[in-house]
Amino acid sequence: MNILEIKNLYVNYGAIKALKGIDLQVKDKSIVTLIGANGAGKSTLLRTISSLLKPVSGEILFHGKDITNLSPDKIVETGISQSPEGRMIFSNLTVKENLEMGAYTRKDKHNLKEDLEFIYEFFPRLKERLKQMGGTLSGGEQQMLAISRALMSKPKLLLLDEPSLGIAPLLVKSIFEQIVELNKKTGITILLVEQNANIALSVADYGYVMETGEIILEGDAKSLSQNEEVRKAYLGE
Repeated sequence: MNILEIKNLYVNYGAIKALKGIDLQVKDKSIVTLIGANGAGKSTLLRTISSLLKPVSGEILFHGKDITNLSPDKIVETGISQSPEGRMIFSNLTVKENLEMGAYTRKDKHNLKEDLEFIYEFFPRLKERLKQMGGTLSGGEQQMLAISRALMSKPKLLLLDEPSLGIAPLLVKSIFEQIVELNKKTGITILLVEQNANIALSVADYGYVMETGEIILEGDAKSLSQNEEVRKAYLGE
């Protein structure tokens, strides 16, 4: 069962064709990764799913329902949440306030305490820094906060944009272990954009390779990681 289907999606930045006929499926409860060089269109695709960018043509279906023209807040209410590239946390708010901001679309505010407890269990470091300003956290801690803020909307589909960016290698490993654990424990489907193709393919079930706005290759993650073309271009071999 596909939770997300993208059909023949075209997106432009002015005269630049950023996405050129993207077709993509994400199975429910899976981890799917998009890999490719800078400028391939990976983040553009996530931003279009989140309705931060509007396509020229094509369809985005979530649980079979067309969500292409919904507003960004309605996308969140539908069950899609994004942890953006560069984290974009609120630096002048505390960790707790950042987390509460993630729940702004929710109607069941009485359940927030339970969800905060889940976050603290998952990322204990955030619990230690609840009253600390977001801008004073390390890069890794800010990434944990960005993911946790996205989780506070109770998504069915979590979009992760470059979670390894600007983070110490040791912490990257830890964050990706948490991403896998999150998927296993909660069944949240994850669509992951990541330049570190090695680690992305090691945690994903399925992968797509993007190049200049097009998908040039797809397959289960293990077979992609063994593909000679992928190894040469993206795995540094």
